[in-house]
Amino acid sequence: MSISLDEIKHPIRKEMDEFELKFRKAMQSSVPLLDRIMHYIVKRKGKQMRPMFVFLSAGVNGSISESTYRAASLIELLHTATLVHDDVVDDSNLRRGFFSINAIWKNKIAVLVGDYLLSRGLLLSVEHEEFELLKIVSTAVRKMSEGELLQIEKARKLDINEEIYYDIIQAKTASLIASCCATGASSVKADKESVTRMHDFGQAVGIAFQIKDDLFDYEQAEHTGKPRGIDIKEHKMTLPLIYALNNSTSKDKRFIINTVKSYSDDKVRVEQVIKMVMDTGGLKYAREKMHQYQDQAFTILNAFPSSVYKDSLEQLVRFTTERNH
Repeated sequence: MSISLDEIKHPIRKEMDEFELKFRKAMQSSVPLLDRIMHYIVKRKGKQMRPMFVFLSAGVNGSISESTYRAASLIELLHTATLVHDDVVDDSNLRRGFFSINAIWKNKIAVLVGDYLLSRGLLLSVEHEEFELLKIVSTAVRKMSEGELLQIEKARKLDINEEIYYDIIQAKTASLIASCCATGASSVKADKESVTRMHDFGQAVGIAFQIKDDLFDYEQAEHTGKPRGIDIKEHKMTLPLIYALNNSTSKDKRFIINTVKSYSDDKVRVEQVIKMVMDTGGLKYAREKMHQYQDQAFTILNAFPSSVYKDSLEQLVRFTTERNH
């Protein structure tokens, strides 16, 4: 039986409870409308895996400090800002099963809310002179934007090979998890080498995390909470699909590309593409790659001394690849 997030959280339970209070305070505003929206966001927070990566990485490298709380708040503020802006860009009305900010308060307010969250993160860092944390997280946000734009550019031509795919997910997904682990280490004054190793650890975890997300696209929605074939519908070239294209006949390859490009709303064709991906071994290949990156993360983590934080961090890595949503 797989371990739960609640069990993984055990060594940092007190810190996570305290973080929640500090984070709420960091989001407060004297503008009633803004305060109402902040309350809505806090009440619908997700699994809080990113703050967990921050606190556990800090614990692996030293004693959790006030700086660690600021690192976790900074990550969450900037991450939440990017999610609010993403929903506007994607014209998405739902986020984690709830109405998105733009669905309730419209795009103009959603963009301003994202800007407010970004400014709160910047001010939190500057007011406490946490310039190293700000540098790590700002770099991640820059990479996330670049990754998103690279994906949009490539989606138009569907000319994504495996190398470009890794460039996109390193920037889009892995850079944020890498910054969680790096800021956690930096917040407890770990040496530069340890901060770099934690960054590399987080990047490997982030890539494994994204490949797991890719695999969800080929599973039934009732198991994952994600509609089957949604990545194909959104013209996203995921690892199983790239592998299938590289290992198909020219006729099948044309069918797959035409479906993704022009017939992504055709449920029958999308199901045929999903079957082709399965038949060529695309899912098996993606799982193998996911486990390779997971092993890479474990190798880096093994260099650190034993502790309850290290044990939980290892379990959190396993959770990212064994989760069902």
